[in-house]
Amino acid sequence: MAAKENIPEYYQRYSESKPPAGQVAVYRLKEFAGTETYPHVRRDFYKIKLMRQVQGVLSYADQRVSVQDSTLVMVNPLIPHSWERHGGSPTGYACLFTEEFVTQQLKTASVAGSPLFRVGAAPVLFPPPETVEKIAGVFEDMLAEMQSDYANKYDLLRSYVQIILHEAQKLAPAAPHHPPANSAARLSAAFLALLDGSFPIATPQHTLPLRNANEFARQLAVHTNHLNKALKETTGKTTTEHIAEKLLAEAKALLRHSNWSMAEISYCLGFEHASNFNSFFRKHAGCPPSQYRRQVVVHS
Repeated sequence: MAAKENIPEYYQRYSESKPPAGQVAVYRLKEFAGTETYPHVRRDFYKIKLMRQVQGVLSYADQRVSVQDSTLVMVNPLIPHSWERHGGSPTGYACLFTEEFVTQQLKTASVAGSPLFRVGAAPVLFPPPETVEKIAGVFEDMLAEMQSDYANKYDLLRSYVQIILHEAQKLAPAAPHHPPANSAARLSAAFLALLDGSFPIATPQHTLPLRNANEFARQLAVHTNHLNKALKETTGKTTTEHIAEKLLAEAKALLRHSNWSMAEISYCLGFEHASNFNSFFRKHAGCPPSQYRRQVVVHS
């Protein structure tokens, strides 16, 4: 897999500014105004970028998105991405930050579904003018805070990042709310929310808190058989089938978008041995994980 580009390397490649020290960098895009393209590489930092007055194409993973005028872009270290500017003189802001900056308080349940943290989510959003102005104001506050001597300024910067993520969440269409009709539906909804909240895996050191049907049932204070019956009734799938689907999807995402070793992926997904992970992946995907990763590299 290709080596990752870090924040100092990013600055040295694209800006005449001195590379920042620490876990976070905030800048105005005019500091990088001469840059026409960014290559399609994986980077070891998160990026939130507000672009204005620009036309171009953003590529991420295997997708290409045409960008016009105001765009909010949020990408994480697992997603290779590139940028081609076709016109305009870009203005706006960007914030880069490392995994160390992402505390559990930042990655709360309320923003865990943000494109910044979800591998499969579309990281390109097109906010209306009023939201663009609001987010631009937050970036200006971040720029001012970066220059301050406030002892807790990084906590405050995380709060500003969270505000931007909430504004991004507002741009997603609201799903109609239909309360579960009966106890089986309510239990199934609680299980699915708990399962979804266990992903994505942020680092190789992050392990799943709940790994099998019994652990999920204990967390929900029900018997495993009761949980399984409720899920079969409402979704047609067993608890184990739901868990296996999620594990397979996350495994594919990590094989596709990270350079973690098989042992690291196996560990963080809760497999005691890499051979167990290999058997699981082969059973559900039809090929070994190493072969799947090679196929992805060839196709990209």
